[in-house]
Amino acid sequence: MSLDPLLSAPWVIQVHAFGAIAAFFLGLVQFAAPKGVLPHRAVGGVWIVLMASIAVSSIFIRPALYPGLPIWKWFSPIHIFTILTIYGLVQGVFLLTKGGSSLKYHARPFIGMFIGGLIIAGALAFLPGRIMHQVAFNG
Repeated sequence: MSLDPLLSAPWVIQVHAFGAIAAFFLGLVQFAAPKGVLPHRAVGGVWIVLMASIAVSSIFIRPALYPGLPIWKWFSPIHIFTILTIYGLVQGVFLLTKGGSSLKYHARPFIGMFIGGLIIAGALAFLPGRIMHQVAFNG
């Protein structure tokens, strides 16, 4: 294992990868910790900001790797997770801000983002030819 491929990647990829790693571990903390208390809300707020930064940075990964790429080639099939993450963030934050009986449903979109955006998309990041594959398997 070597972090060199990630550390030599464009900054947007570093933001994306380190944000995803942090969000993964904070998500595990959220699952294990008591719900509804101040630490849960604070860590949840940080997790939401991390997920937003991951979603936004994912849009700019291909242009960072291939400068001058036309905008219609910025996106690949994995970007479906970007759309689903943004939708989940909007839905989850809406349920949080609505409060009342809606509050008990706020975990659903966040769990969906954790599974889809961090576990499934994260696993795809380790496919051959991708930077995280180089990190984990030394090229």
